[in-house]
Amino acid sequence: MKIEISNHPTSKRIKLIKIKEQELDKLIFPFNKHTIQSLEYKPFSRFSLAKSVDDVFSVELSKVLNTTLKDRNTGTVIIEPDIKNSKFDKDFLVKLSTGLAYLVGLPNFDSMTDKYYARFHVKHSDSSDSYLRKAYTNMDLHTDGTYVKEKTDWLLMTKMEEINVKGGESVLLHLDDWEHCNEFSSNPVGKQNFVWGSPKSKNVDYKVEHPVFSNDKNGKPIISYIDQFPEPKNMEQGLFLQKLSDALEESKNKLSLPVKPGSTIFSNNYFWLHGRKPFKKDVNLSRELLRIRGSFFPN
Repeated sequence: MKIEISNHPTSKRIKLIKIKEQELDKLIFPFNKHTIQSLEYKPFSRFSLAKSVDDVFSVELSKVLNTTLKDRNTGTVIIEPDIKNSKFDKDFLVKLSTGLAYLVGLPNFDSMTDKYYARFHVKHSDSSDSYLRKAYTNMDLHTDGTYVKEKTDWLLMTKMEEINVKGGESVLLHLDDWEHCNEFSSNPVGKQNFVWGSPKSKNVDYKVEHPVFSNDKNGKPIISYIDQFPEPKNMEQGLFLQKLSDALEESKNKLSLPVKPGSTIFSNNYFWLHGRKPFKKDVNLSRELLRIRGSFFPN
């Protein structure tokens, strides 16, 4: 077997895929055909790159990704490539993340960076208008894509680099494991349309309306929520959001897990929420992440 697949130690809902160095070596030649610029400028090159990844792993990787991400009982994959060798640089990680994304679907245009992906740093000092870059603030549980018109079926996050980092563990919660899921998903207020905006750094000049909770094709609840972006219309909506936020953060079934540099968290965005614990203060702290989010291919 070219990849090692197992249940993650923190949860059977999460699949852990480990890729050995000798297998990653096989990607270096096909990856060299594509520059980062060509991937950004020519969308078809991303499909070619993804096909190279699939060929190296004999289609096994794409099967595992698609099956796991779409399965309500699982829905998250963590990919751990063995990248201790310096030959696997940040460009390699961008290409690997691109290949993984295009094995399952089409990424959304990311207005924050004007690309199909976003890269951003978390540092000691920050003057941004979003919790995304605030190192010492808890990033509460949320889903992505709440403020855009595009479908956001899945989210991919790759840890590009960590320097002088302590704390900041990733936090995940499966909707079916949340103690208050039925209480909030069946509340009529949660099914109302909420207005969702975004801060200036997101570069989105419109607002959207949608409920916090809806149902999938099997009638099970799904969620679209982040604490910073809803604009409640009245007291009823405002109080509902406060109670929702408190109930999510107080959940005893949240999973806290460290993620190794170079690793990728790939999650279904409808029934998994994600967040991040605060970092320990360090003036030299530096962390870089890559994010891709998008929709599944129709088939």
